[in-house]
Amino acid sequence: MRVGAWKRSHNGRRRGHPDSARGENWGARGPSVRGHPNSSAAADRAVTGSPSSDATTPVVGDGLDISGMPLDAHPVSTGDHQLPTRSPTLEDVAAAAGVSRSTASRAINGGSRVSPDAQAAVDAAVEHLRFTPNRAARALVTHRADAIALLIPEPDDRVTGDPFFGQVIQGLGQALRHSDFQMVLLMARHGEDVDRTIRYVRRGHVDGAVVVSHHRADDIEKALLSARLPSVFVGRPWYRPDELSYVDTDNRLGGALATGHLLERGRRRIGTVAGPADMIAAADRLAGWRDALTAKGVPDDAVEHGDFTTPGGAEATRKLLERHPDLDAIFVANDLMAVGALSVLRAAGRSVPGDVALVGYDNGAVAAVTDPPLTTVVNPVVEMARTAGTVLLDMLSRAAEPSPPTLFPPTLVVRSSS
Repeated sequence: MRVGAWKRSHNGRRRGHPDSARGENWGARGPSVRGHPNSSAAADRAVTGSPSSDATTPVVGDGLDISGMPLDAHPVSTGDHQLPTRSPTLEDVAAAAGVSRSTASRAINGGSRVSPDAQAAVDAAVEHLRFTPNRAARALVTHRADAIALLIPEPDDRVTGDPFFGQVIQGLGQALRHSDFQMVLLMARHGEDVDRTIRYVRRGHVDGAVVVSHHRADDIEKALLSARLPSVFVGRPWYRPDELSYVDTDNRLGGALATGHLLERGRRRIGTVAGPADMIAAADRLAGWRDALTAKGVPDDAVEHGDFTTPGGAEATRKLLERHPDLDAIFVANDLMAVGALSVLRAAGRSVPGDVALVGYDNGAVAAVTDPPLTTVVNPVVEMARTAGTVLLDMLSRAAEPSPPTLFPPTLVVRSSS
């Protein structure tokens, strides 16, 4: 703080001194100066959490010049007259907009019962004054963190290396684009990481969650139900799907669709590289493969599990060919694993589709650029994530109970691999 010199009046008495005519009140904490941190006005601002609670207001006039303005404070002005430099308050916004303090608060916090004219006036005042709401105070008023968690119970390298998760982020971002909510990415694997993540969401840091790539043993579903946090799953929950909202594609029908296509092409020894057994999408696709084979009386014993990665798909395909060298077709539960399967088949001298026909799942970007291009089932990831975000926003706006599930039908894209 810089303190200006005390100016003397013509009679030699210092203005602002306790025995001056103005009689400022000097107590144990020093002079009570308007805008000084010790003044009652400053104390009120600190209690209310106003953005100006840490700023001081200089007095310009009879010689006392005190300025403790923070470096990032903005000047407040009315018309052409420049007021003392300090951070603008909610009261300043209300005065500039010509509305009450409560109306200004509701308009800034996105509340209801604000007329279009009042909203426009407050918006203009906020821009003109460069007012920034106090986030902590706003949270107390709205009971909102203005954040949505994208909760992915997977290790970091899996999330950053699989295009599936980029599509999820894209879709959820589209849903939140025109809202006040920001996306918070939370990644956690089994055990302590999941516990820490659940503690984070329980403490009010987010208003809701979209969950993707969940596993049977990660306890995410039970924890979110216990926390009563509005949540939407991308993929059917394992345990209590009737108590949770979810968006999914019909993976069982998709697996049957892929396998039926291979049967239609005359293949009769069809194996599968399934996904992780603890993931609901993988379990459903495997069930669809079995459904199609059983309906035609074809053996369904040729199964190996991968981990939805290219190396995992390659390793599972090697094991599958060792155990079942007579295979003439393979249904692979996602496109990344199918890329690994193609490399193993090529290394084994098996032509695709001549010796072994191949069908993947997802219709990711990689499916169109493999050699040969990959026949695959469409998994509408962007649309599912966008729908999950929209459903969650609706739940938050209406304080609604879980919505009925949204199910996307699968479609097959036929390319040269089959």
